[in-house]
Amino acid sequence: MTVLRSLPSARISRLAIQGFRSFEDVCIEELPALAVLIGANGSGKSNLIHFFEMLSWMLKTRQLALFVAKHGGGSDQLFGGSSRTTRIKAALRIETEQGMNDYKFALEYSDADRLIFTEERFRFSRRGWPTEAPWQFLPPGDREAAVLDVAHSEMGTGVNKTTARTIVGLLRNCAHYQFHNTSATSSFRKKWDVHDNARLRSDGGNLAAVLYRLRDEDLRRYEYICRQIARVLPVFETFEIEQEYGKVLLRWRARDTGQTIGAHLTSDGSLRFFALATLLNLPPEALPSVILLDEPELGLHPSAVDLAARMIRGLGSTRQVVVATQSPLLVDAFDAENVIVVETDGSRSTLKAIDTRGPAWEEWLEEYTVGQLWEKNLIGGRP
Repeated sequence: MTVLRSLPSARISRLAIQGFRSFEDVCIEELPALAVLIGANGSGKSNLIHFFEMLSWMLKTRQLALFVAKHGGGSDQLFGGSSRTTRIKAALRIETEQGMNDYKFALEYSDADRLIFTEERFRFSRRGWPTEAPWQFLPPGDREAAVLDVAHSEMGTGVNKTTARTIVGLLRNCAHYQFHNTSATSSFRKKWDVHDNARLRSDGGNLAAVLYRLRDEDLRRYEYICRQIARVLPVFETFEIEQEYGKVLLRWRARDTGQTIGAHLTSDGSLRFFALATLLNLPPEALPSVILLDEPELGLHPSAVDLAARMIRGLGSTRQVVVATQSPLLVDAFDAENVIVVETDGSRSTLKAIDTRGPAWEEWLEEYTVGQLWEKNLIGGRP
């Protein structure tokens, strides 16, 4: 079982959401640095991932309105639609070595199927203080986040710019990864701009460009990624990626035969593991602050799932990682303290940590794994 020997220097430690999609009113008082969300299809796991994605959009480039438009409009973001719910409220606590950074906001349904800020406030409470600090309120009524303006301001505004920058710096740097699309038209199988290599894209489309840069600039890391891949794909030797007119194409060389194989001849599971192994072993400067993985086990062999879990555990000591899954095998690789069960009654989702107190839990673990307990519905989360 995993033991996190250290924690990320900044992480989201508390989360409360009201009125967002399937979340009528949920709260996680202690969000682990490495959180594994387990639940059935449609339980709401992806909605939590999309909440973090919304935070990133609204604090990265003032694009809340674009996020809302791309995801069906304002009504589709509200619990039960705008006829039932008119407001989204959220409260987050970002914990650092110095103390607690709290951020709260409310979004109200408005004309033209939009959402506008009707409340926004933040505060910093230093660790060890007897009382929490007072809130600093920001002007409401805009379609974009005011805390972003405070964070970027160079002028004296009378508010704590350091706290605003801490909040914006972490929340805008949440990145969602889903490598499910490996179809004939997926980005994996296309030529890509060799210079698009600073970070791996959410769908893994620029994988060839990222690997090309790692081979030139960080050979030890590149070779380590190749060794990890070979552990689950023994025929794999190394990647064969060459630049041609500023473009690169994903290709790899088979061991023994020396045959070069393109992405179009590579299995879906292998392509997904190529991307996952690369992501989980990128250098720190190429990684976001919060990594959101949506069903990373999809299409992987059990040995690949186990290896991926080990890499996720390693990364969880330096980055906050949130994994959404319905794989008992993946869940078994983590401690119960890392697991959050997502359930739905058909319209609303709930989030709950596993209660490991009491003799019943100890008796269960003598006979079953956490994944088996989930399958038997002893900890909830099953259809």
